Amino acid sequence: MKGETVMCPDCEDFARTVLLLGQLALYADTTGADLDFVNAVSPSLAVSLPEPPPGTFPPGYDPSDGPDYPGEGR
Repeated sequence: MKGETVMCPDCEDFARTVLLLGQLALYADTTGADLDFVNAVSPSLAVSLPEPPPGTFPPGYDPSDGPDYPGEGR
């Protein structure tokens, strides 16, 4: 398969799910979007995200170590 990029199965699933979440976010911002659909589908897509592929985040990255958001106490 010269010249063809082959991804690991988890990498492909991760990329596809992130793409779908992005497309859903763009759809949600369109005039006349069915927001009930968006609200029903987006949590399911987010939960279905597999573990990110190796190298997605820098070494030592801790996703729970970030700024406090309004209304969120630590």
